[in-house]
Amino acid sequence: MADLKPVYRAVSKAAAETALDELEARWGQQYPMGIQSWRRKWENLSAYFRYAPDIRKVIYTTNVIESVHRQFRKLTKTKGAFPNENSLLKLLYLGLLNAQEKWTMPIHNWNLTLSQLAIYFDGRLNNMITL
Repeated sequence: MADLKPVYRAVSKAAAETALDELEARWGQQYPMGIQSWRRKWENLSAYFRYAPDIRKVIYTTNVIESVHRQFRKLTKTKGAFPNENSLLKLLYLGLLNAQEKWTMPIHNWNLTLSQLAIYFDGRLNNMITL
């Protein structure tokens, strides 16, 4: 729903709340459960406004996890059972390698975003990256 974009693309939490009010005014009658769900979970959903805009954009535009889960479901859906846990892990590993080949789009401003993540999560990325 395009009308949801102003909520998650807002410049601040207050602006997002205003956009959510507008969304509710327009779609609240037709989709009351969807709007109520957003309202109930607003404190959790709006937590990402603490981050810089570059980090927020990575959060709302990255569907890598969903893509990996979809790939895993596709791989395991046709299998009735696995002889052991190791065979499942091997299948998932090969599926991950296959999915990884499709990850060719660079993330806009990645170096800046990575630096900001390193600041927000001080010490947690030290073993993963060198800045």
